[in-house]
Amino acid sequence: MLDAVIEEEWDYRYFSFNSKWSIDEQMGSMRNGSGDDLFVLFNSSGCFLRGFDHESTMSPWNSIPPKIWHGVLDSVPQQFADAVSEPAFHMEDTTFCIWCREGDSNWSHGQIDFPKNEEDPDGSLWMLSPLEGNPETYQSFVKEYYELDVDLGIVSSIFSHEPLSKELLMRFPTPRNYEDVISDAEEIGYPFKR
Repeated sequence: MLDAVIEEEWDYRYFSFNSKWSIDEQMGSMRNGSGDDLFVLFNSSGCFLRGFDHESTMSPWNSIPPKIWHGVLDSVPQQFADAVSEPAFHMEDTTFCIWCREGDSNWSHGQIDFPKNEEDPDGSLWMLSPLEGNPETYQSFVKEYYELDVDLGIVSSIFSHEPLSKELLMRFPTPRNYEDVISDAEEIGYPFKR
């Protein structure tokens, strides 16, 4: 929701979310405009997440012909077979894949022989860090990526799911029209006041 408030054009948003991806699925994404992205699928089976860091050691494009690093997709549970074959997720560009099945208490990934002596060989560390749930992390991200100073209190309000209102929108450094933001909120599934 924060990215939707800050950036009017969906194509230029870093983070996006569609609560109506399909009848029984929701989808989130991250695209940084430099070729790195991730897609997250939520459904009754749980959560499936696939990411691509084009500069990582584990990029498929570091071999000829390009191929996904051994083990990254080999153990994906059958429940997420549709996600693995989803054209919108362009799985051929994958450096990491994790999932959490309904009822699991931990995230899982395939059996991977990671490159030695690298802190983040698949890009997952830097790509997932903004999703830690800390408003201060997002505030820092907005300052760096969008070059905007957004008050931490406003960011915290959205993180705590305070319903969007005209008054709350006016506290953001954005010229967005409230009715247009409401349309985004409906797609995202974020609460708002009429």
